[in-house]
Amino acid sequence: MKIGIVNDVPLAVEALRRALAARPDFEIAWVAHDGQQAIDYCAAHTPDVVLMDLVMPNVDGVQASRTIMARSPCAILVVTVDIGANAWRVYEAMGAGALDAVDTPALAGADARRGAAALIAKIDQIGARLASSSVTASVAGTFKSSARLVAIGASAGGPAALAALLGALPRDFAAATVIVQHVDRAFAEGMAQWLHAQSALPVRVAREGDKPAPGEVLLAATNDHLHFVDAARLGYTAHPEQLPYRPSVDVFFQSVTEHWTGRAVGVLLTGMGRDGAIGLKAMRAKGYHTIAQDEATSAVYGMPKAAAALNAAVSILPLPRIADAIVNAFD
Repeated sequence: MKIGIVNDVPLAVEALRRALAARPDFEIAWVAHDGQQAIDYCAAHTPDVVLMDLVMPNVDGVQASRTIMARSPCAILVVTVDIGANAWRVYEAMGAGALDAVDTPALAGADARRGAAALIAKIDQIGARLASSSVTASVAGTFKSSARLVAIGASAGGPAALAALLGALPRDFAAATVIVQHVDRAFAEGMAQWLHAQSALPVRVAREGDKPAPGEVLLAATNDHLHFVDAARLGYTAHPEQLPYRPSVDVFFQSVTEHWTGRAVGVLLTGMGRDGAIGLKAMRAKGYHTIAQDEATSAVYGMPKAAAALNAAVSILPLPRIADAIVNAFD
């Protein structure tokens, strides 16, 4: 496997060299010291995997990832110091096309061994995706199954918006629907029951190992992040631990782009902050239809506004029009 390293810190580059040297099947194709060099090197000699730092001079890792995916697409693994502290940048990079993230290994000691093992495990996971052509499928925007999914994110003002949206979906709606609403686990079960009473579709909390089913609505129900474990099954994860929003819409939307193989529509409703905007952008980049609620009908125009600023939404719509837009997107 040919690997490109992008990092402006000599000690970090040396740590990566030592970690990769443990595997004779890994070949370092080149080392770039900023994002612009990485863009140029990828265009001239596209590697199998790029190990991308985030904070660099000239062009940072997010912009470099975005440009590489547009000009010479390849698998990108974010490798940076303390991914937890850089969570926002990590998800920006994932929205730009990066597949995963891992901490930069230390140069020596027990931490170096653990860090190198974690790095190699991530590269091997990406290698498995390359072998199954999942990265190629993602870039091409093709979908392998006929399954349909509606992925919805909401926060402040979300319960009322969700009730209105679910109430407007037809009883025979054939897609599976999964909702991530910022709500404490203590209130999730009650909220699911309340939404069930407002909807023609059955609504319940999502449990570890659930498979989204046509005509059913699942609601994230713990303070951990709901995500797709594989192409069919949902699960919960504590990682990333430092994210202020739990459960995170970004984590769920990103997992849709990584694992879901059918058609999908992403919807970002009213809410404070920016959670979900990067994930919605990643869904749009994958080829999914994406919708953000407009300012006039949002109780809090934060999350949809962030999505609009990123050009993450194909459509920006008032709440009463979103249900019809979802149905029409699958026609």
